Order: sequence, then structure tokens, then C-alpha cells
Amino acid sequence: MTHDALGAHARDELGISEVLSARPIQAALASAASFAAGAVLPLAVTALTPAQVMIPWVAGTSLAFLALLGAIAARVGGADAMVGAWRVSFWGALAMALTAGVGALFGAIA
Repeated sequence: MTHDALGAHARDELGISEVLSARPIQAALASAASFAAGAVLPLAVTALTPAQVMIPWVAGTSLAFLALLGAIAARVGGADAMVGAWRVSFWGALAMALTAGVGALFGAIA
């Protein structure tokens, strides 16, 4: 009988087994579907918003949608929904601000 200390540790302590192994294709498809579903909301706003107020409306509703989806994800994962909403909203707002800053720096935003 061979002894496999690493295998025993992976199975007993970390819960890694053949049954619970990673499924990269499934993860990639789930990620692609969630990104596509999340992109539908801001695209709907662009279709329904007049051009004069497009940027503030898209930015504001995108942050609201990020907060909602962050709260849902945290709740599903067993964490506090408000913490998830704030975390996702903060990093989303930071990404939007950096993108707008770089766009202004290169003259893409008037």
C-alpha cells in the first residue's frame, strides 16, 4: 500500500477530490454568460436615454446595477450583502474614473 501524504491532505483538509475538481470550461462559460447578462443592463440604458444626458445616466445606472449584482453575489456566497454592494460599487466607480481620466488625458472625452 503506497502512502500519499499530499493526496490525503488535499482530500481531507482542502476538500479537493476527483469529484470536486475544477471545471475550467464550465467556469469560462458561466463567466461569459454573467458578463453578457450584466452588459445588457447598461446597453438598455443607452438605447433609452437621450444623447445629451447619456454619460451621467450610463455611469449612474451602471453603478446602481453593480451595487445590485454585488449584493446578490455576496448574498449567494453567504457574505453580507451591503459589504458586497459597497465593494463592487467602489471598484467599479474607481475603474470608471480611471477610464474617464485616461480618456480625457488623450482627448477622447470632451
